[in-house]
Amino acid sequence: MAISSAVGMELQDPKMNGALPADALGYRQEREGFLPSHPPAPGRKPVEFMDFEGKTSFGMSVFNLSNAIMGSGILGLAYAMAHTGVLFFLALLLCIAFLSSYSIHLLLTCAGVVGIRAYEQLGQRALGPAGKVVVAAVICLHNVGAMSSYLFIIKSELPLVIGTFLDMDPEGGWFLKGNLLIIIVSVLIILPLALMRHLGYLGYTSGLSLTCMLFFLISVIYKKFQLDCPVGLNETEVESKNPTALPIQGLNRSCEAHMFTVDSQMFYTVPIMAFAFVCHPEVLPIYTELCRPSKHRMQAVANVSIGAMFCMYGLTATFGYLTFYNSMEAEMLHMYSQRDLLILCVRLAVLLAVTLTVPVVLFPIRRALQQLFFPSRDFSWPRHVAIALILLVLVNVLVICVPTIRDIFGVIGSTSAPSLIFILPSIFYLRIVPTEVEPLYSWPKIQALCFGLLGVLFMAISLGFMFANWATVQSPVSGH
Repeated sequence: MAISSAVGMELQDPKMNGALPADALGYRQEREGFLPSHPPAPGRKPVEFMDFEGKTSFGMSVFNLSNAIMGSGILGLAYAMAHTGVLFFLALLLCIAFLSSYSIHLLLTCAGVVGIRAYEQLGQRALGPAGKVVVAAVICLHNVGAMSSYLFIIKSELPLVIGTFLDMDPEGGWFLKGNLLIIIVSVLIILPLALMRHLGYLGYTSGLSLTCMLFFLISVIYKKFQLDCPVGLNETEVESKNPTALPIQGLNRSCEAHMFTVDSQMFYTVPIMAFAFVCHPEVLPIYTELCRPSKHRMQAVANVSIGAMFCMYGLTATFGYLTFYNSMEAEMLHMYSQRDLLILCVRLAVLLAVTLTVPVVLFPIRRALQQLFFPSRDFSWPRHVAIALILLVLVNVLVICVPTIRDIFGVIGSTSAPSLIFILPSIFYLRIVPTEVEPLYSWPKIQALCFGLLGVLFMAISLGFMFANWATVQSPVSGH
């Protein structure tokens, strides 16, 4: 039986236009397939993947994927540059951007071969039922960790922002308690957005989130030219001499920028930078809802998103570093005065951005759970709402009750992030792309194998330095 037309759209490579093996052709008949080839019953619309025909525009897809890429780690990139040097940081960031784009290419190629646009189903196709469970578990762990990091930012920063606006002690009123505020934000903002049936509807909120981060970038650039870099003073001396002036924090022993730096902290920042472009759980859901979907069109969405985030990451890190140089702390906003109105607005914008990112991160978790426990069920609003409620309650409980959750999810992030970026896409490519199309010893498959080994290396480095960090009782750098 011929492959369906939508699958044919995916096989843009001339080498893949020929006949595929019987297992690849037959796999589309499985109940998890996304485009059944038989015609619909009279009077009924054709059934599409996840019972939805893609209607999300190219621009909205770029907004959603860019919002998925953008994480809280952007606040620590200037710190990473301070411990790697300007040129080394930008070169490393560029390499990571290319590797992330290549990883998405592997995912889209595999999705095109077997006609599947669900990460979990690719795992089942490559590794059997156990692969489906492993992929779903990795996605859930990684995205729950990301949601928790965003809610931790809300818990710690929102009381400070509200207290400063009201000129009150953040510990003074019941409405300034961080634990209560994250519950309020979860119920009033995150939950309604998380109940959207389709990810494409969040394109507008993703655009607003990116606008907030753009305001953050512009403010960092502006502050670079507003703040001087006095040598030999400290913040207390500046404030005592001119209490009405803007306090200058993070003053340096040297205002010289380093192009290349190697120190002990570099080994903590490099693995974090390696995961600055994690968006892979969201790629295939966004692909599903893209209008006029094709491999090249979705790859273009990914390339535009990655390119935009590379520019934003690079500019934020560069101007932040050139403001405070080697005195940069792990979180950039802590370097500025809390009484500065512009920085206060920036804090509020960052809070809005991370709040609007949580629903985007929640969608792949719900999708993974549905694929794992309800693979053949039709869409159900009660189940849709229940999964969102359970996830939000779980994450809120974790953020409220577990003070060391950052370390817990540090381990999860060090294992799930390289798995999603490097290891799983390479395994999918090696197992799914037929040998008739790409022989085992062909250059593309050798590249995929090396890519997977690189992920194993990153995982070993991340875990090794994290355990060393705990042993020396040093504070880790937080990130997405």
